[in-house]
Amino acid sequence: MLTAYAAPALMAGTAGVITGQQDLAMAACTSIAGTSAVVAFLVGSWLRHGGQPRRWTTTTPRVALTAALVITAAGAAALLGWFTAQWLPAHSPIPATPWLERLRIDLPVSAALATTIVTLRWRSTTSTTTTASRA
Repeated sequence: MLTAYAAPALMAGTAGVITGQQDLAMAACTSIAGTSAVVAFLVGSWLRHGGQPRRWTTTTPRVALTAALVITAAGAAALLGWFTAQWLPAHSPIPATPWLERLRIDLPVSAALATTIVTLRWRSTTSTTTTASRA
């Protein structure tokens, strides 16, 4: 989970500093890296399923499994980002700010990237484990 936080924080933070976008540098350590870490933890935990992966997750083609999980995670993150950017300013004393508007993009992009990486890495380890146990 540390890698899932640190990698996007460093990459987006560096891009923000180099391009002079302070909002990107700030979002790198908050919404971008935070979303990546949380999604990586949730997807990884769900895939491991207590050490016993679900059968369909190991038999579904890698691309199809990854696509299904990315669509699900990015869709949920997009809804959360949209809801937060719309709902918070309308129902709380928190004003509408550019940072809240960034959530509409930061959350689904971070969720999609984290889900893709975790799913592909997990699937490659289960393929080797499954192949080794069959031999």
